[in-house]
Amino acid sequence: MSSGASGTTQTELVQVLLDLAARSPDELRTLASHIPAGDSETISPADQFACHLIWIGAEPMLPERSYRAVSAGRDFGVQVTDLTFEIDQQSGEHLAAKVLSKGQIAYCKIALDEAIPCDPESETEPRPVVLFFDASGAEILGICIIDFALRRATNISWHQAKVDQSARARVHSHQPCVIWVTGLSGSGKSTVADALEQELHRAGRHTYLLDGDNVRHGLCRDLGFTDADRVENIRRVAEVATLMADAGLIVIASFISPFQNERAMAREVAGDTRFVEVFVDTPLAVCEARDPKGLYKKARAGELKNFTGIDSIYEAPSHPEITLKAGEHPPEVLVGQVMDYLSAENIFSL
Repeated sequence: MSSGASGTTQTELVQVLLDLAARSPDELRTLASHIPAGDSETISPADQFACHLIWIGAEPMLPERSYRAVSAGRDFGVQVTDLTFEIDQQSGEHLAAKVLSKGQIAYCKIALDEAIPCDPESETEPRPVVLFFDASGAEILGICIIDFALRRATNISWHQAKVDQSARARVHSHQPCVIWVTGLSGSGKSTVADALEQELHRAGRHTYLLDGDNVRHGLCRDLGFTDADRVENIRRVAEVATLMADAGLIVIASFISPFQNERAMAREVAGDTRFVEVFVDTPLAVCEARDPKGLYKKARAGELKNFTGIDSIYEAPSHPEITLKAGEHPPEVLVGQVMDYLSAENIFSL
């Protein structure tokens, strides 16, 4: 573990990862708590790295999904931004991969939500280790050995424009926010989102509606419906929604967005921008009976794979700001409930 990245072969790294995976959780936590010797003049902090990763969690690792992590004695968020290739542990062959399952090893790139001191080339320090955890921080999901920092990690800074979000909000005469509408296919979320935008427009509010089908014609046209692609789809939309809210708009994002983790990521991406999660809570049986696009019928017949509610899970929000019972009330009543919430939260006031 003490040799520099440039002097370690892939075979050696694979063996090191297998050895680490056999260690106890306490031993791994001790490794990840090691703080490298030196100071800011000798060790440059970075937040993006190339690394080798072994996955030990029961559920596959999905690129762009946010995980908790520990390294250099710090806790932070981490994402695998590029799953470059899986490594066959017997032959060393590089294999194409979209996810990483339990016991598999890959070369990948990761991004942290804060910079850590790291010197993978040190001949005296242990190789830097990053542990991936579940949301609770109790279970270790992955073990990562850092190879080197990516140059762009230390060369990019946020440009602070002179006209900021608050200035744009004053022009629009309302608070910007992201209204994230989630629910099963056929739940009525698109109907609610469209009617909500119409009501806001009539009230003179500046809005934009991001629709799940529409973004797949351009922004996300390269993505399918696997779990990994769904994660990336929501990541892109969350970034766009936040940029549009920064422009001062009330952004309505209507997406199935089946995973709690990615909805939490969207909220985190929004940062200081108000984020309102709206759960259109319609039972699966009602959605399937409606089946406006015939998708449930195709999914039941095996003609449509990875369909949410049938062979791909939907994780209902645990604490949404608003829950709408679309099977019990007409759209105008549901829109009224959202408008009442926005008014009570002073979205329409400066």
